[in-house]
Amino acid sequence: MNILLTGGAGYIGSHIAVELLHAGHHVIVVDNLCNADAKSLRRVAEITNCEPLFFQTDIRNEAYLRQIFAANRIEACIHCAGLKAVGESTQKPLEYYDNNIGGTLTLLKIMHKYNCKNLVFSSSATVYGAADTLPITEATPKKPCTNPYGWTKSMIEQILIDIQHAAPEWNIILLRYFNPIGAHPSGKIGENPNGTPNNLMPYITQVAVGKRPQLNVYGNDYATPDGTGIRDYIHVVDLAKGHLKALEALSRNCGLQIYNLSTGNGYSVLDIVKTFERVNGIAVPYKIEPRRPGDIAACYASADKAARELGWRAELGLDDMCRDAWNWQKSNPDGF
Repeated sequence: MNILLTGGAGYIGSHIAVELLHAGHHVIVVDNLCNADAKSLRRVAEITNCEPLFFQTDIRNEAYLRQIFAANRIEACIHCAGLKAVGESTQKPLEYYDNNIGGTLTLLKIMHKYNCKNLVFSSSATVYGAADTLPITEATPKKPCTNPYGWTKSMIEQILIDIQHAAPEWNIILLRYFNPIGAHPSGKIGENPNGTPNNLMPYITQVAVGKRPQLNVYGNDYATPDGTGIRDYIHVVDLAKGHLKALEALSRNCGLQIYNLSTGNGYSVLDIVKTFERVNGIAVPYKIEPRRPGDIAACYASADKAARELGWRAELGLDDMCRDAWNWQKSNPDGF
């Protein structure tokens, strides 16, 4: 299939590109590189011996996007483009709403114009808000989101649900990601944030490689066993493989479906630190800081629906996540 992959030069997108190319798909990447590096796509080509087609543009650029669709017979879209930092979204809500929702609306408009009605959307566990019960399933009621980033994902989900309800010929899958970490086992691609990392694992690896003096742990007074926040971490390669299974479901005219992509296990911040130290034999100094606005105590999920209906289940464990993340960082101490 000819697949448009928005945000395909980013951390998650580049790993999805690898799996798509390995599966024989033709990949057209659109990315504005605001939090990515085009070198990632050269690394993707090294891994797969196949180069994705790349257009550097913002998906809010309707004219450019129209040209891309006109020149390529795009059969499905995997939509990963978007700003993604929870903390930053509380400081820059307008930027997040404009980028994430505005970009999606432009993309959908062009998809409709060119009769491309197959979409996998990169959603997030943040749409559940502070869930009353754990583990979270797809039937768990969505509570109010706790940050603007989560609201953008929740609002986009509603837009897609409304579109598919009005036009049932659309096939749309909402993949609610839990916390992706790790890197491709080759060490060629991994998480490479611009500036100070907003996510836990790249901060840990940058401390381990000597780029930063210590890890800041935000909050140790949550109602969890060690007081630090608990999340459901998933290896980015497992996450990427979930998109292949979603594409297969699109080809079966699935209508609208929602799936959690997670391991089903919750690990605290300090669990991650201790596992990283044990697996890699490296000390990670840390300091406890106040809670960040918008964070919740615990969030982990069941991915049983994805196992039943997509035939997908996470295969890599926390040791693999920590080992591969460090392999990427030590092989690329300054990123790409």
